[in-house]
Order: sequence, then C-alpha cells, then structure tokens
Amino acid sequence: MPEEEQEAQALPEEMTATQPRVVLFDFDGVLIHGDAFYLFMRQRYAGSLWRKLLALSSLPLLLLLLPFSRRLPERVLVRIALLGLAEQHYRAAANAFADALARRPRQFSRDGLRALRQHQAQGDRVIVVTGCEHTLVSGILQQLGLTNLEVLASQLRPGWLGMRTLRHNVGPRKVQLLAQHGVTAWQLAYSDSLQDVPMLRPSVEVVLVNGTPTLCKKVEKALGRVITRVDWF
Repeated sequence: MPEEEQEAQALPEEMTATQPRVVLFDFDGVLIHGDAFYLFMRQRYAGSLWRKLLALSSLPLLLLLLPFSRRLPERVLVRIALLGLAEQHYRAAANAFADALARRPRQFSRDGLRALRQHQAQGDRVIVVTGCEHTLVSGILQQLGLTNLEVLASQLRPGWLGMRTLRHNVGPRKVQLLAQHGVTAWQLAYSDSLQDVPMLRPSVEVVLVNGTPTLCKKVEKALGRVITRVDWF
C-alpha cells in the first residue's frame, strides 16, 4: 500500500484521539436535590389563589385519569400553572426563579457540582441532558457560574392560553435529542433514575448518584453490567 494512502487512512484515528471525552449529566437528583421544574410550579401555585382554585376544580377529572396515565394529569397542572403567560413573561419568571433558587446552596449537590467542574477542567465535553425545562435549567446553571455547558432539555412553546409542552426530554427522547445534536457516543453518564437506562446503555461508564441498593440492582439488570454507585451531598 502506498505511503500516502496509509497516512490518509491513519488520519481519522489521529483526529479521534484528540477529541475530548463526552460526559453526560442528568440534572434533577444529580446536580440539584429534588425537581427544579416542580419547585417552580409550586411557586406559581403558591402565589396565585385563582390557580389553586382552578386546579382544585379539576381534581375529580385528574383523579379519574390518574389510573390510566400519570403524565396527563401532570400536564394539566402545568398548563394551569402557566396559564396566561406569554413567552417573554415566562422567560422572565423562569429566570427570576432560577436566580432565587441559586441563592439556596443547600438545594444543590456540592459533590455533583464539583464533579462537573472537574470534568470541565480536564477538558471533557460536558452535556447536561435533563427533563427540566430549557430556560429554567439554563438559568440555574448560569446563576451557579457554570458556563461552556451544552444543555439538552425539555421545551415549552407559546400557545393561545399560555405556554405549553413542546417536548418532554425523558427516557428514549434523551438519546434521540443527543443524536439530533450530533452526539452518538459518550464515555461517561451520571444519573439517578431508572428512566435514564436508554441514555446509560450506550455509555462506556455509568455512575448512579444516590441510588438505593435496590435501584442499583435494577439499573445493573437493565444494562447487563456492573455500574458505579456514589453518594453525593
């Protein structure tokens, strides 16, 4: 084989070797204690009597739907919480809440944030892949001083009566969104949820955060291999 042709074939391997590792972080339960969007929705209801009353009046229907679908009642409650919010007003409300939330240091995982920053310092390509809404999670990360991050998250869209769900980034949709983002391989993934198995399966290494022994066994059974379990506070 000619020397020039050998060099041409070797080039892609050299380029691949210089590319940074891809590291994925879930957000809720990994970098923050609890569910950030739920906390935001709770604030929306706490500050509005008419939203509370509307949600209470919808309760019989929601209870009727609950045995068949948990997601549908949740979406109805989110719609009520966002009722009357135009896109600009939603962004302002989400960013204000992100600012307030970032001022609660105990709300966040010190160990998780340290691990993320260490990956950045090592030159890894860090991507936060979350079911939290994009504007909210991006605002929180920015308030925490975390920059140069890629964020793949759930999204809302403007509707006639206010903002509504466009895409809920959970389960297999995380893998689909990563593919749309041009990411088809990753070396490390952090999660706290069995729902993330589709995202964890392709990862070279998996880290389960604050998982119970039972959850760890379920994830390992679903993946067919041993994973790393860490306790973060």
